[in-house]
Amino acid sequence: MRTEEIVGQWEDMTEATRRRRLSEINVGGGRTEMERRHGAVWDSMELAKAFEIIGFMAPLVVARRKADGRMGSLEFQHQPRFYFNWQEDR
Repeated sequence: MRTEEIVGQWEDMTEATRRRRLSEINVGGGRTEMERRHGAVWDSMELAKAFEIIGFMAPLVVARRKADGRMGSLEFQHQPRFYFNWQEDR
């Protein structure tokens, strides 16, 4: 099988789970509500100062924390754009 044929057959096994989580996350609310629900919250500028983003697949980003170089992930909501739920890789 050629590469072009394989690419057309690739299936994202995480899509249903990610779509479900997106609907849970994107319920709105301001920063105060986000902090109440999730603890630490970063807007885009704060995120850029604290983390290096390695990649993303909504609603997740893979990041390296600049303070200590630790890798992990965060979730994000679309509007307003806030990042939260830092989970360090083990």
